[in-house]
Amino acid sequence: MEPVDLALLIALDCSASVTFEEFNLMAGGCAAALRDPEVVAGFTGGARGASLCALLLFSSPDAQAVSVPWTRIVTPADLERFAADVDSTPRLVRAGTTAIGSALVAAGALLDILPAPARRRVIDVVSDGGANDGPAPEPIRDRLVDAGVTINGLCVLHEEPDLVATFTATIIGGPGAFAEQCQDYDGFADAMRRKLQREIA
Repeated sequence: MEPVDLALLIALDCSASVTFEEFNLMAGGCAAALRDPEVVAGFTGGARGASLCALLLFSSPDAQAVSVPWTRIVTPADLERFAADVDSTPRLVRAGTTAIGSALVAAGALLDILPAPARRRVIDVVSDGGANDGPAPEPIRDRLVDAGVTINGLCVLHEEPDLVATFTATIIGGPGAFAEQCQDYDGFADAMRRKLQREIA
């Protein structure tokens, strides 16, 4: 398969702190952000004219699931199909602890099986809490960064107001890494849109 400009893996927290209503707001907010015209143009308008996207769900150390596999984005219609799959995704993993280190391991394994080479590889970790189970995320983050991966975050602050500082210290890393934030899930779609626009700029 021809190389792409960006491989973006979105990893959504499905731990016990995320209610089913909040999960639906996350999935719907991701889909809405992916449909933003500026985001659509960014995914399809790079030098190679193509990107790859996938969706990973995570909670406890043994609970990760690929909800939407790697999808090649060449046209706005391709991104619309991916957004629709994200919007309608079921909650495939049980509510449990927040094992972000394990989620990063699973994300790295998915990046290892990309269907095409990517100029940039980005993992987006979306959560309303820091890691509280499983392996520590820092050494896993460092290995991914050493391999050329960027890890960004989207922090929902309603339960942990200092979550951006936690993400900055333990999770995000790589060229241009950053953590976007929103106060609660009602603001999630706007925060996701801002983050995607920044990532594809």
